[in-house]
Amino acid sequence: MKICLITPAPTYSRKGNRVTALRWARLLRELGHRVVIAEEYHGERCDVLVALHARRSHAAMVRFRHEYPELPLILALTGTDLYGDIHTDTSAQESLEMADRFVLLQPAGIEELSEHLRAKARVIYQSVTAPPGVFSPKKNVFELCVLGHLRPVKDPFRAAMAARQLPPSSRIQVVHVGGALTDDMKAEADAEASSNPRYRWLGELPRWRALRVLARSRVLVLTSQMEGGANAVSEAIACAVPVISSRISGSIGLLGEDYPGYFPVGDTQALTDLLLRVETDAAFYEALKTWCERLKPTFDPERERQSWECLLQDLG
Repeated sequence: MKICLITPAPTYSRKGNRVTALRWARLLRELGHRVVIAEEYHGERCDVLVALHARRSHAAMVRFRHEYPELPLILALTGTDLYGDIHTDTSAQESLEMADRFVLLQPAGIEELSEHLRAKARVIYQSVTAPPGVFSPKKNVFELCVLGHLRPVKDPFRAAMAARQLPPSSRIQVVHVGGALTDDMKAEADAEASSNPRYRWLGELPRWRALRVLARSRVLVLTSQMEGGANAVSEAIACAVPVISSRISGSIGLLGEDYPGYFPVGDTQALTDLLLRVETDAAFYEALKTWCERLKPTFDPERERQSWECLLQDLG
């Protein structure tokens, strides 16, 4: 069948929505479907429309539903949708009602949906293929990776702030990969990197290079205030790198309610304490690593491919 995949992220973007759209397109083509990725929908015929983002893809969904009321419409719900727009924005709420199925990246997000909508939800975990080769951590530092664009919702400098409070004996260095989306954010990152010897900002890198930086790191640190189901967590687990995360629904859905590597959102001191513990307490570090290794099959590409096949068969 022909599948039209609508994403608000432009062609050359490295944002999570674009990464997700490209991966889904590849998996769907492997299943034998024709896939077209576009930022907008102009009324062209397709057998299924898959729209990312309830608010920003609303116009595309309205047009598709008007042109082809009998054809299936799938809405992929982002973090901005689940933990923001669907509770406050009329167009996002209309998108929910129009869709035949929702795709969520982790199961905890289902709780954000109204009761009458939950039956339409399907969870499809984001898969990752780890980069080839063996990546050994640096010996002279305890390298932590922050992987994500510099946006307020990511709380991007929280790890740097926590690292400032570490004792002189600590070997921790925070390496941040991600583009600055505003001049102010770039200026803040540059200033932090020049004044904080424990913080390096590498800027935006091609995904293959970003994954290599992650794969050699001891830990991924996710400080976001909100996530639908962070690509970075899937990538870390695929690369056998344990995770420290803010305690948010999007991470709980991926890592589990009882995962020991959480800290309260925005709590610099709690993050500092957790970073120091992961560096100095070998048993704690191994517990995080073992937990994440057990989750690795969840993010296998074959599982994601089969999940999409089941969803399309479900729609008939």
